[in-house]
Amino acid sequence: MITKSALADLPSPSPRSADPAALAAEIIERLTYSIGKDAKVAKPHDWMTATILVIRDRVIDRWMASTRQTYESGGKRVYYLSLEFLIGRLTRDAVSNLEMLDEVSEALQALGVDFDAVAALEPDAALGNGGLGRLAACFMESMATVDVPAYGYGIRYVHGLFRQQMSDGWQVELPENWLAHGNPWEFQRHECAYEIGFGGTVDSVDDGTTGTQRCVWKPLERVIAAAYDTPVVGWRAKRVNTLRLWTAQPIDPILLDAFNAGDHIGALRDSNKAEALTRVLYPADQTPAGQELRLRQEYFFSSASLQDILRRHLQQYDDLSSLPDKVAIQLNDTHPAVSVAELMRLLIDVHGMEFDPAWDITRKTFSYTNHTLLPEALESWPVPLFERLLPRHMQLVYAINATVLRHARKVRGYGDEQARSVSLIDEGGERRVRMGNLAFVGSHSINGVSALHTDLMKQTVFSDLHGLYPERINNKTNGITPRRWLMQCNPGLFSLIREAIGDEFMDDAEALSALDAFAGDSEFRARFAAIKRENKAQLSNLVARRMGIKLDPSAMFDIQIKRIHEYKRQLLNIIETVALYDQIRSHPELDWVPRVKFFAGKAAPSYHNAKLIIKLANDVARVINNDPAVRGLLKVAFIPNYNVSLAEVMVPAADLSEQISTAGMEASGTGNMKFALNGALTIGTLDGANVEIRECVGEDNIFIFGLTADEVAARRAEGHEPRAIIEASSELSQALTAISSGVFSQDDRDRFTDLVAGLYDHDWFMVTADFDAYAKTQRQVDALWVDEEAWYSRTIINTARVGWFSSDRTIRQYAKEIWKAGP
Repeated sequence: MITKSALADLPSPSPRSADPAALAAEIIERLTYSIGKDAKVAKPHDWMTATILVIRDRVIDRWMASTRQTYESGGKRVYYLSLEFLIGRLTRDAVSNLEMLDEVSEALQALGVDFDAVAALEPDAALGNGGLGRLAACFMESMATVDVPAYGYGIRYVHGLFRQQMSDGWQVELPENWLAHGNPWEFQRHECAYEIGFGGTVDSVDDGTTGTQRCVWKPLERVIAAAYDTPVVGWRAKRVNTLRLWTAQPIDPILLDAFNAGDHIGALRDSNKAEALTRVLYPADQTPAGQELRLRQEYFFSSASLQDILRRHLQQYDDLSSLPDKVAIQLNDTHPAVSVAELMRLLIDVHGMEFDPAWDITRKTFSYTNHTLLPEALESWPVPLFERLLPRHMQLVYAINATVLRHARKVRGYGDEQARSVSLIDEGGERRVRMGNLAFVGSHSINGVSALHTDLMKQTVFSDLHGLYPERINNKTNGITPRRWLMQCNPGLFSLIREAIGDEFMDDAEALSALDAFAGDSEFRARFAAIKRENKAQLSNLVARRMGIKLDPSAMFDIQIKRIHEYKRQLLNIIETVALYDQIRSHPELDWVPRVKFFAGKAAPSYHNAKLIIKLANDVARVINNDPAVRGLLKVAFIPNYNVSLAEVMVPAADLSEQISTAGMEASGTGNMKFALNGALTIGTLDGANVEIRECVGEDNIFIFGLTADEVAARRAEGHEPRAIIEASSELSQALTAISSGVFSQDDRDRFTDLVAGLYDHDWFMVTADFDAYAKTQRQVDALWVDEEAWYSRTIINTARVGWFSSDRTIRQYAKEIWKAGP
């Protein structure tokens, strides 16, 4: 028998070679002994898997070293709880961060295999939807890069959100089968499995020692949360952290008695119900069943994560009183907010603490990132649903609420109206549990994600909670990882920058500022423009392959890629496209700038207007792209199934970045940062991080238009009159008439009537109010475009000045000011 002391004396494995010949030999070995294929008959997916396994070995060496170092040093760990992690493909990311891109490419080339082709076979992990999930992925990579010990916790979705296809211009949702061939990057952890309960009753019992009563929750249903781990490699592999995703399994996979009695479907009831928990991201919650499934998902992954965190802590330390000193838990939006009540349950019911010390530990351990001011996105659950599904947690929510309300009235002197505002229970109509308020009161830090958003949080959704706890709200402006969003997705530009200013920016993105000096260098500008042209040709080829649309890479590529939502105002962009179409046909004598309008993004399956906007974009594209009167000066392309891999092609190809949300409604945005880093100019409102981008790049190097957040609020308060605005703008009026009358929908002339009528009636998102300013600014964009030297000078300045928006900077701020973790 080998003892622990003997194991401790065993030598560590030697670091694996980065020599191309050694790599090639290992790939053949894995192909043979792990996959069971001879190289002569191996298929492309076999080469992909063998290559990943060889790369993974090098990652594992550093992964184990990172884990061991954290344990031995007693360092504080950060736990990032997020319902989404939009990690994209991992192979190129890992190879690049290991600094082995040339070696792996050479090894595969010696075997007659192209690395780019192999890497492209890896499916995008369907673990997220948009900005929230991509931010979480960037943060995980940056935590490893800046040496913050961290775990990410989420759900291992079998299908994720959905795979988007178009049928006659309509969005069609299909399952995203990204796990169909397995995932060679992940490790199943059979030993990390936790029981998760739902429903049932709560009993009070004597604890048998002190004579006090304690609560015992007896769930009616139980499932098992099983862990799958994926290593997350930081830049230069300084640290490798862990993304732990949970899958649901039944306690009993099959009810054998029922099966033997002939009830073959009923015998699998528990198995099917458990598996439904982790099949789909964001099940439609317009129905009671959909709401229940979504709440079950949120509690499932929150409870599993917290049980895992407490187990790990108690393995290393004697008790839970030191939890806030060794553990920082970040709630990424309200999805994991039920964790506040769950940690209280675990501390009180399982570990025997009293309420007050448990509440003190909970508040010191949690911090919460708010990502939205939209009321519908600040989740709340009907009290009957919450109480039926989580009866013990409902008791704890009431107990926490009593503590908060007593403090509000006695210490802060809050009256009835303010007390109602800070309460965890919304009494206005159907009683609901407010998850945003629960996350707020249960955290020591609440951060916004841009300066404007943070200020608006204090003034709007959390104004009274801010008054109650004025020290808690702070700002942490979002960032992106420059490894994926420059080095990997735009290798031509990366090489040019490296040649011009050296390597310092690879470790400190703010060193890109040295590029400012090259904005006036004609040779550098020409090379910068040539790289942009190559990237545009790559996107043009993708569109030709997928959609059969032929594009001219010399045209301006004007791109809006976002989740489809009315506040993001794809509709404003489409209406201006229609107006431009009219102008080009009406004034053929003018020198119009050739332009391609790109759209991509998914609409929630139950969001009628968002899906209608997708259909409108496709209808407009069909008419414009087939009209010879336009002479190819304007084309429109809505590219289906937007994901990380598609973004990695579109972002480097953009000339113009559309960031045109209604001011005050976009918390931050990160697409704006990716585009600017890759040399696109921004057209946008003063919303989210656009405000800070303007401060960084300068007013002359960004196109800002439209109402400010304060002006939007004032218009809404005073009474917005869109009809008068429409009637006063001939371009807007003509474009809306064309859309509503069926010019773009000959098969159904009333298709867009209600959509346009909404703009006449109320126009909550200020599309009409901002249209003229937007159209005018677009013509200013045209005027700059024809001056190629001026255009590329400004694009170079954008790339040079947005290094501050690195997620490394953001994570260092979190680590220093909120988590107290890391170096």
